[in-house]
Amino acid sequence: MGSINEIIQQHEECVAQLKQDKGLLDALQSAAELVINAIKKGGSLYLCGNGGSAADAQHIACELSGRFLKERRPLPAEALHTNSSFMTSVANDYSFNEVYSRAIEAYGKPGDVLIGLSTSGNSANVINALNKARSLQIKTIGFTGHTGGNMVQCCDIILQTPSTETPRIQEMHILLGHILCEIVEAAFVD
Repeated sequence: MGSINEIIQQHEECVAQLKQDKGLLDALQSAAELVINAIKKGGSLYLCGNGGSAADAQHIACELSGRFLKERRPLPAEALHTNSSFMTSVANDYSFNEVYSRAIEAYGKPGDVLIGLSTSGNSANVINALNKARSLQIKTIGFTGHTGGNMVQCCDIILQTPSTETPRIQEMHILLGHILCEIVEAAFVD
């Protein structure tokens, strides 16, 4: 483990790289526009991830369904893991790898958007959900790390952060998530 200052320096280096990555910033703008257009047409935003990524999914969902910075109507955004009875029954009856694909099949409809978060880009249950979403004409956005993993092949828009270390990736995910929320929210403020 590095010192506190070294950890902060690593974070700042990731932010500096993110700021210089025009492709990533353009992809983030496209992701926000995709979410805005879906909601304006009556669609919903769903999010999924595991562990810290599940917490980030829930965090982003609550910023949109509740309130971020401005007064506006609540927006339809939901993290797919919040129904623990559903999660445990599907994991028990099928497999943990099927919990999110089964949820998106139950709740999603064409015109919705699914955001999958995975630091490695290889979480089987997130990959399965993204593939199921695409088969249902649900647009897909991936938040992942530098390598992208298997998510690269199953996302309409991929946001690959400039790190391979889980803590730095998650820090960038919440930064990107907050930027996404701010852009989306601005489109719904009267």
